[in-house]
Parts: sequence; C-alpha cells; structure tokens
Amino acid sequence: MPLSDRTSEIVRPPRAAGARPVDAPAPSAGLPGSATAADPGIERPSIRSRMGQARSALTGAFLGIRNRGGITDATWDELEEALLRADVGVKVTDDLLGGLRGRVKTKEIGDADALLDALRADMTARLDGADRSLRFVPGEPGSPNVWLFVGVNGVGKTTTIGKVGALQRAEGRTVLMAAGDTFRAAAAEQLHTWAERSGAEFVRGSEGGDPSSVIYDGVESAAARNIDLVLADTAGRLHTKSNLMDELRKVRRVAGKGAGRVTEALLVIDATTGQNGLTQAREFGDALLHDDVGVTGVVLTKLDGSAKGGIVFAIETELGIPVKLVGLGETIGDLIAFEPAAFIDALFAES
Repeated sequence: MPLSDRTSEIVRPPRAAGARPVDAPAPSAGLPGSATAADPGIERPSIRSRMGQARSALTGAFLGIRNRGGITDATWDELEEALLRADVGVKVTDDLLGGLRGRVKTKEIGDADALLDALRADMTARLDGADRSLRFVPGEPGSPNVWLFVGVNGVGKTTTIGKVGALQRAEGRTVLMAAGDTFRAAAAEQLHTWAERSGAEFVRGSEGGDPSSVIYDGVESAAARNIDLVLADTAGRLHTKSNLMDELRKVRRVAGKGAGRVTEALLVIDATTGQNGLTQAREFGDALLHDDVGVTGVVLTKLDGSAKGGIVFAIETELGIPVKLVGLGETIGDLIAFEPAAFIDALFAES
C-alpha cells in the first residue's frame, strides 16, 4: 500500500511536559510496572492490597481446613470447591489435588497446615520460569517495534494501550498509538485523549475503514520519524460481514511488513469473565499465529474486582501463554507487571 494512498489521519499532539523530542536517543526502559526516575510520582499498588475478592474465594475454605487439623474427605471437597470457585479450572485443580493426594498417601504430608503449604508451593511452581518481560528489540532508526493489542470489546483494551503508552513515554521511549479499531468511534477518541496526555503521536482512519491500512500507516509514519514503538489497537467486534479473526490475521501480517517488527501480540482479558477468558485466549491465539508465533502475552484487567483470579493458572498451564501485566484499577499506576509470588501471596493471605 503506497503512502500516497493513505487515508489515515496523523495527529501530532503537543509535547507533554518532560517528554523528549522524537529525534532524541531512547534510554533503556523496563516494564510498565517498574519504578524509574522518570515516573517518581506514579504510585503503584500491591496485588495483595487490591485482590480482596479473589482472596475471599479461598480464605474461608483455607481457614476451615486449618481449623479441622486433620485431612479428611471433606478437606478434599472443600479444596476442590474453593479452587473451582476461584476459576483455577478443572484440569489444573485435578492436577494439583492429584499430586497432593499422592503425597498424603505416602505420609509426606500429614496435616492440614502442611497440605496448604504444599498447595501454595505447587501453585507457585506452576507460574515460575515464564518470561514476563515486554519484548522490545533495539534496532536501526526507522525500524519501530510494534505491539499489537487484541481482545473482545469491553475488556479494557483501549485503556490498557493508553496506560502502556503513557508509562513507556515516562520511561523515555517515543510512542505512536494507532487506532486500528475503526468500527468503534469511541475507541479512537479515547486513544487520542491518551496520546495527547502522554505526548505520543497518533494515527486514526475513517470510521468503518480498513483497520490494516491504519496500522500500516502508523508503522510507516513511526519509521519516517524514528519513533521507537507503535502501539496498535484492533477491533474486538466488527459491524460488517467480515470475520473478526480473518481481519486480525490480516492486521498481523500487515503490521510485520515494511519497516515494522511485531515484537509483542498482547491479548487483553477481563478477569471477571473467568473461564470465558480461556476460550478467548485459544481463539485469538489461533488467529494471530504467524511464523509459529501467536499471542505472546496476556494483560489481565479488572483483577481487583474479580473473584476469578485463578484464570491465570488456566491460561499459563493449559495454553502456555504468560500473563505479563495486570490491571488493578483505573489510574496509570494501577497497571503493573505480574509477579507470581505476590499473586500467590495475595491468594493465600488471611487478611
């Protein structure tokens, strides 16, 4: 698609206070959840302080089991019900309890406290070892990294892009936000607002236009201006006869052509949807497969308002997709890097 045929609008917002010009060198930047000298005013919550609902799904059962002391048939029933209610999933629950039953049978585990300690260790081990970094590959000027964001409408995808963009700007990278969800006018307006606030550039297309052309124009515009990173929004639902997954496959192909390099394809999932999120992960993962690479990570939003945080285990153990970021509220600082140890600590905390 020649640039002369571009139908997208490129918007350059006024530079935010403290933002560097696009031709300045980009320092190394970490995860949005990491504290840096560039963003000392951003207050970040702990997972434990925000996961009251998810914790309550397990705490009652754990207290009852500890108070009983011994391990009985009721113990296993309570554990199974608690894990399923937290949306850990049937397969993962069966695997966890099957291993624990074997250790109780061999007398390795003898009481309720030891049983819950072993469960905690096993759950932590299941989340260890995954690469949760947001992948940014330094390269020659004019070769931007592209992070695609996908997910159904209503999961907080556009807001997540805005937060990631603002945090990346605070850490010193130049950013362009591409409003590829052309079928929902509110998405483009919302993303434009985030771009203005953070000093990022912004590309949008005509309402109902070709999403792929917007992403292409965004990547080429970023390349021409030596911008480090393109954050690409995509549709969560189409108001046309075309199939959403076919459209996303096209977007994925186009985003990796020319000057851009797709280094992340992040699936945004609403934690309150529970096991439906697992279905979404499968569908979007299949749609984005390209060169044997599909979804590279998950952003789990609304974790602070859900009793179903156990979906993390289903996503990671059944699909092998790491959860990289979690949303714990509405502000920029409430999007943080996912830390398994802190997450397990929150689930097992009694208060």
